Amino acid sequence: MRILPRRLSLRARLTLIYSGLFLLAGALLLAVTYGLFVNQLGSGGSVIVKGIRLKDADGDGEEVQRLLDADYVQTQDGDVVTGTQAQEWMLAQREALQSAAAESLLIQGAIALALVLVVACVLAWFISGRVLAPLHVVTATAHRISAAPAADMGLGERIELDGPDDEVKELADAFDAMVGRLDRSFAGQRRFVANASHELRTPLTVGRAMVELAMHRPGASADLRTLGGDLLALNARHEALISGLLDLAGAENEPIDHQPVDLADIVEHVADLTAPEATAAGVEVRLDLGEAPTSGDAILLERLVANLVENGIRHNISGGWVEARCGRSEGHAEVVVTNTGPEVSAYEVARLFQPFRRLDHDRMVVDRGVGLGLSIVEAIARAHQGSVSAQPREGGGLVLVVRLQASEIMV
Repeated sequence: MRILPRRLSLRARLTLIYSGLFLLAGALLLAVTYGLFVNQLGSGGSVIVKGIRLKDADGDGEEVQRLLDADYVQTQDGDVVTGTQAQEWMLAQREALQSAAAESLLIQGAIALALVLVVACVLAWFISGRVLAPLHVVTATAHRISAAPAADMGLGERIELDGPDDEVKELADAFDAMVGRLDRSFAGQRRFVANASHELRTPLTVGRAMVELAMHRPGASADLRTLGGDLLALNARHEALISGLLDLAGAENEPIDHQPVDLADIVEHVADLTAPEATAAGVEVRLDLGEAPTSGDAILLERLVANLVENGIRHNISGGWVEARCGRSEGHAEVVVTNTGPEVSAYEVARLFQPFRRLDHDRMVVDRGVGLGLSIVEAIARAHQGSVSAQPREGGGLVLVVRLQASEIMV
């Protein structure tokens, strides 16, 4: 069982560093004090008491005179020792005193150091918390911006940190400048998308109307009608390209209106819509529908499933098939679209999710999309906090899997 967390916070690390340095300094100070104390005790000489006994009722005069001329000590038990024994007894007493004093110094010093260390840890914890408080403001603001429902929402928020002009305030000011620049960039992108929607679609609509008018004019030659048909096909391709770019920009930047949705209903509806295209291409569409409740924007999710099914139909072979399956798996709502088709190398799969990327054998085929289908699928899945993956199918074709957060089954 793991007791300590996998990652200590910066506040905890600073507290440990401060406390460790304090403990090291305190231990060093205690060691120096102990060394000086022991050295001072050892520098003293032998102290022998010279004196006489005031009463010696049992002794004779010679013994008293001998004691007057000799160094003697009287022990705690009342015994009197003289000469070498007195010196040895004094040395033993001094060593015992030194040992007791040193032991007392170490024990009491260690207890005092432990108590002061606890106080130092508490002070270090509160002081580091005060020092790191501005960083928590920066982190909270960054989390709010990144948790915005769309990429360009929340960029209007700023930290505007007050306080001393130190490294933390410099970081907050740099963060504000970066967010401001991103806000201006996204605002320019929104204006560009709005202008492009009008400026690009309007000429194409007018051009299509003029071509249709020329084709249906009385007396139009067969060559004119053929040329008109080619121009309409080219015009339709350009309209699909513009719609795809706008859908891609919208999926990445627009906020998601989360509503309960069952992917099974969407897959069934998309299969009905794409049935004429599948019939014309000679491709069979198979369905395996299970309950797959999730939440999100139903229009965007329909676009996601439609792109998957259309991709399977258009990049297929005559007499092939497309299977769309949905259901619940490990807490997720899944849509799996499998299709037959040409062989796809594993290294080519990752490139398919990049805008305008297509397989080499599809580059010259103008009726197989504009290379934005899977890019839009990935953007919509990411906007719903989901994921999309692809892998080559054995025998040709692809297996595309979209996983979204599952919700409760709707009644």
